[in-house]
Amino acid sequence: MERKNLQQQVTFMRKTLFDQGYLDEQFIQLEDLQDDANPNFVEDVVTSYYTDSTRLIQNIEKALTTKSIGFDKLDNYMHQFKGSSSSIGARKVTMACTVFREYCEAGNAEGCIRTFEQVKQQYAILRKKLQTYFQMVRQAEVA
Repeated sequence: MERKNLQQQVTFMRKTLFDQGYLDEQFIQLEDLQDDANPNFVEDVVTSYYTDSTRLIQNIEKALTTKSIGFDKLDNYMHQFKGSSSSIGARKVTMACTVFREYCEAGNAEGCIRTFEQVKQQYAILRKKLQTYFQMVRQAEVA
């Protein structure tokens, strides 16, 4: 009975992540690649995303604090971050990255700084939600 309840909670949480716009169909495509040979495939890909993202966020923060902001360099970092986010289906993060890149293209440092805070906020929210989700998935598997 407990396993069924946990599985229902996992299903509800997953649905909520989509309904609230945190995830898109790319996440479903990742799930489709998961099988018995790779039972933790999605979580492994997302964990790798966290590693890459941490490095890119640090690079962007460093680039934003220089005296003369190199918008091309910033845009390149954000392009990489947006691509990584898109590849796991991180919809809200990807959308925030798009806005940031528009400010880069316009050479608007204030817009970049303000939007970067939104990017980091959406990233942190998604990371926390996915960590909770994967923890629930693991609990449901062992129940």
